[in-house]
Amino acid sequence: MTSSATRPAPGWTATGLRWQGGRPELTARNGAREHARTVTTGTPVGWLVGGPRRCTGVRTSGGHHPCPFAAEIDPGGKAVQCPSCQDADPGLALARDQVLDNGRTYRLYLAWFGPGVLKVGITAERRGTTRLLEQAALGYTFVGRGPLPGVRRAELTVAQAGLARERLTTRTKCGGWWGVPDPAARRHELAELRAAVLRLLSGHAIELLADEPLADHVDLFGLGAGAPPLYQEVTALGEGAALAGTLRAPVGRHLFLDTGPTDPPLLLDTRLLTGWTLTAAGGRPCAGFESEPRRRPDDRGAQGALF
Repeated sequence: MTSSATRPAPGWTATGLRWQGGRPELTARNGAREHARTVTTGTPVGWLVGGPRRCTGVRTSGGHHPCPFAAEIDPGGKAVQCPSCQDADPGLALARDQVLDNGRTYRLYLAWFGPGVLKVGITAERRGTTRLLEQAALGYTFVGRGPLPGVRRAELTVAQAGLARERLTTRTKCGGWWGVPDPAARRHELAELRAAVLRLLSGHAIELLADEPLADHVDLFGLGAGAPPLYQEVTALGEGAALAGTLRAPVGRHLFLDTGPTDPPLLLDTRLLTGWTLTAAGGRPCAGFESEPRRRPDDRGAQGALF
């Protein structure tokens, strides 16, 4: 956020980081009003976290719907909705296979998160590439499109064949940020996966997309030289926590925050920030949160332990 976004008026509640038109935006709400500012490298921030932490409600194609109960949620968790709003969220219903067909067109994508870390998934065609940006895919391509039932069957076929996974943990994705190979190597692995998937899906009841470009987000996410060799991952926030420093380029929904010339940067999953009320930190140093150190593995072969 810019200075006005990093020092919101009392009552502004963080609602997370969204990608709009290919740009990352930190957002906050005050009743029906929404405040959003694009995040750029070098953005200074100073947040004081206030509670209680509340459910953010539901966002649909028709807009944002506040939680009717203003329910309190787990102060240290990544879930940003109460159980009632989770049940009403159409995106969660789709992820949980509770939607059989909604009449929309979906795309089948292949995403690359690091050497050997490959994912297959689906996204609504109307969302464009937003899903890939949110997931912090370092590279991706689309390989098919069609109604939900056919695209979902294709996704399962690819996963069951062992070519790519349906789900990856956040820790696995972050592990791929160290030692990112050169662009040619990234492109080669994704191209090989695409060729194998297109062969596998020949004859499936979806439109195959053989000529979609191979996209790369490494430079967009500021990972051309890889992730910092040492950083502190924020694992939980609490009321009274202070976060202050300078932001690097967002990586999906994650923010690297430089807090001082000799301190390792912080890595913040913005889902931990969501639901808290933010006010100006007023020059306070970073404090009041839980974190764990993350180090680049000395032995690249040790990455297998992440799986």
